[in-house]
Amino acid sequence: MNFPSSRCMLIAFFLLAGFGAHAQQVSRSNAYIQFMEKSAAHARKFGSPVPTLSPVDQSILPTTNTQGPLVPVEELHRLGIRVVPWTTNDPERMRALIRSGVDGIISDRPDILQQILREAREKGTQEEREHLEHFDIAAHRGGRGLRPENTLPSFESGLDQLSTTLETDTGVSADHVSTIWHDQFYNPESCRHADGTSYTMENRVYLRDISSTDAQKIFVCDKVHFGPDQKNDLSLSPVAVAFATKEGLQNPYVPTYVDQLFRFVRFYAEYYRIGPGKSIPHAVERANNAENVRFNIETKILPELKLTSKESALAPSAAAQYQNHTVGPELFVSTLAGTIERYRMEMRSEIQSFDFRTLLLTEQQHPKIPTYYLTGDPASLSTDLVPESLRVDVSKP
Repeated sequence: MNFPSSRCMLIAFFLLAGFGAHAQQVSRSNAYIQFMEKSAAHARKFGSPVPTLSPVDQSILPTTNTQGPLVPVEELHRLGIRVVPWTTNDPERMRALIRSGVDGIISDRPDILQQILREAREKGTQEEREHLEHFDIAAHRGGRGLRPENTLPSFESGLDQLSTTLETDTGVSADHVSTIWHDQFYNPESCRHADGTSYTMENRVYLRDISSTDAQKIFVCDKVHFGPDQKNDLSLSPVAVAFATKEGLQNPYVPTYVDQLFRFVRFYAEYYRIGPGKSIPHAVERANNAENVRFNIETKILPELKLTSKESALAPSAAAQYQNHTVGPELFVSTLAGTIERYRMEMRSEIQSFDFRTLLLTEQQHPKIPTYYLTGDPASLSTDLVPESLRVDVSKP
């Protein structure tokens, strides 16, 4: 059984539910163009890089309910805006997205995406091969199709697959550390108590209520539940094992945090450059990649949304859970951006979110850090999920 995530349940409902009903209208009104023009203008105002659009892949690949792709990739490129969709694991969808001209793909299976890219490069024209040389292979939650998500072993696996970006999620702990986890609580679907006592949804612990130090003492997040190729065998994660020993961790699968991820990636590069892994095949390739890999880090905070009675009736269980259990946008951004700046990772990191308040704050207060705007159904871009300054008019011809 999958434990519900309050964030995923309602955001997914409102961001994705309208694809069929709104596709033709929104396609005519170019909602994504309107939205990204406003986002880019805000970024330029503060000297921040042009944002990237990160739409759900369904909004690029046509379905039986749409009149064609809703995200105009070529037109966005003409505006200088990159497009990196989420989250694609099917080989045929990967091929279709690559043909559409996107700049990268976020995937649970970077190993499969690497294979598809090799095929595309072999078969492509010179122009297509040049485009694919810079294609972003983003390992979603470290590549959770192969290892339990958002853990040191998952990030090691993502690096082993030569992913060009490690995608991950953050909250803020009680000691104001950018803690890595997808939900606003440590999910019993993935995590267990290290001492063997019961951990369930009934006694779940929110990230804001526990320090990063205590989280690493209490939890081990090594449960396997994402398909037959997901493994937690530590013999597959030698770098994580060595790093855990160096850091004094009880287990490589304890919850990690952004500071530690930056240290781990540096350790990984040294492991294959000058350490125990230097003589294995592909050691130089792995070290080179790790020294340049990017970090796409999401702020897991909900946009403020007042639901109408009709909307609440459509998704009552989700609406009941639609509330934040984390810190506010200002502290969220200062904690994460401060960590990135402390490690001088501004040129290798992006902050992404569905909560665009955090992206506007990043552009205003930390303009060296690029932003990724995560989107679902284009109709949502005209709702109060979006700050008024970015909201689009879907009736615009």
